[in-house]
Amino acid sequence: MVIPYKAPTFLEKAFNCPHCGAYSNQGWVDPHMHDGRYWNNIPTIDLAFCVHCNEYSLWHEGRMIHPASGSAPLPNPDLPEEVKSDYAEARSIVALSPRGATALLRLAIQKLCKVLGEKGNDLNADIGNLVKKGLPEKIQKALDVVRVIGNNAVHPGQIDLKDDSGTAEKLFGLVNLIADVMITQPKQVDILYSGLPDSQKAA
Repeated sequence: MVIPYKAPTFLEKAFNCPHCGAYSNQGWVDPHMHDGRYWNNIPTIDLAFCVHCNEYSLWHEGRMIHPASGSAPLPNPDLPEEVKSDYAEARSIVALSPRGATALLRLAIQKLCKVLGEKGNDLNADIGNLVKKGLPEKIQKALDVVRVIGNNAVHPGQIDLKDDSGTAEKLFGLVNLIADVMITQPKQVDILYSGLPDSQKAA
């Protein structure tokens, strides 16, 4: 099941912390600088402190610049390690290079398809097969919109000059969503089934 996620937003009182991932209240403060005589407010800088983990995010003119993960959600814990490493690297650079992050995320989707039993050579075909296995068609359409599949697809790992932070944000969500539908949910069903008494399983 996909956990609701509220991206860090300037001056919002609560959002998912970019450090710990928890949905938590945020305390906003204006940093000050001492010039030798007085403490002066720094007008373009703001700090938000997470009530849950006590870590801070640094904002410049309304844009988060620390941590570098920006507003990207934490990876689905059920992502395979080889996919999770690409996801984590994309998170670490998304604030500085959304294009680089989206290239890594397209590569992560290709790897995820291979882990899920597809060939990994033709993402159109792989996603089509995953739809037959239960992946919602809406996810297929969303992948088309962000140029992962379809006639305007960008090859996994390649930089696309059209990519921006909005594209990266959608791709982070789609990687987690594919993992949730194809890995997390079936695993949860298996856990529930394994807990049933043998008499109910036989029935």
